[in-house]
Amino acid sequence: MLDLAVTTRSETFERMVDPLAARGIAIGHVDTSERAVPLTADPFEEYDVGFVYPPRIMEGAVADAMLDVPWVNDRETILRSRNKADVLARLGRADVPVPETVMVSNPADEAALVAAFEQVQSPVVVKPNSTTRGVGVTTAHDLDSFLGVADYLDLVHDYRATGDRSFLVQEYLPDARDYRAMVVDGECVGAVERRLPTAARERGRWKHNVHRGADAEGVELPEELRTLAERTAAVLDVQYLGVDLLVTEDRAVVNETNARPTIDSATKYEDGFWDDLAGLIRETADA
Repeated sequence: MLDLAVTTRSETFERMVDPLAARGIAIGHVDTSERAVPLTADPFEEYDVGFVYPPRIMEGAVADAMLDVPWVNDRETILRSRNKADVLARLGRADVPVPETVMVSNPADEAALVAAFEQVQSPVVVKPNSTTRGVGVTTAHDLDSFLGVADYLDLVHDYRATGDRSFLVQEYLPDARDYRAMVVDGECVGAVERRLPTAARERGRWKHNVHRGADAEGVELPEELRTLAERTAAVLDVQYLGVDLLVTEDRAVVNETNARPTIDSATKYEDGFWDDLAGLIRETADA
């Protein structure tokens, strides 16, 4: 039996237990945050391999040092995927289609902000560079509104302990269909389409994040979108990756990636998903 360390107790953990146990992999929870960890003793059980690097980088470094295991997605992988601007820059240079985007590094003067807004056709999406689950993402339909949002971000970034002082100004694709494709070891193994309930749309909601109330329905992606998701994972060199695709009538773009993607119910993935994931875990342990 291979012992796998998993650092969260979210839906993914519960969904992994039985399918991986049936494939000879026992998973255990490694609690790395919101606790006191003695640094001169070993508070963790022994494991053969880790799933994805802990979400909090500082606490994760301690767990990484004590566990001394290879990770399916290691620290550098998590940091790369979390940096939205880094991802879009890498993909763009590799000719992977991405939304028109400008990164702003605070403090930026008004001339730079106006130039960023004018470079992207309004309305624009404004999003922090390194948050998840749609936190802090908003739209601005005119220059004054955009400058007001930028003012608030400047106030937040003025706090000296703020690590990331950048944000993105991105084109808004209101009619795009929103897909999350799952790539495991270079192969697209399934996808969901994220949709807001009609009542939410009628109230003016537009974010398709599941944690913001959207529904995720399993879908079969056309071959060109599967290939796009696989190219994305290859360019970023990530073995286990959620790829967010926005698809309109005339184009498809990679909007974001997630190296800590939530595993949905098995019905939303293709046959063999758990075999592929178990194989990747074993490959990582043997590397």
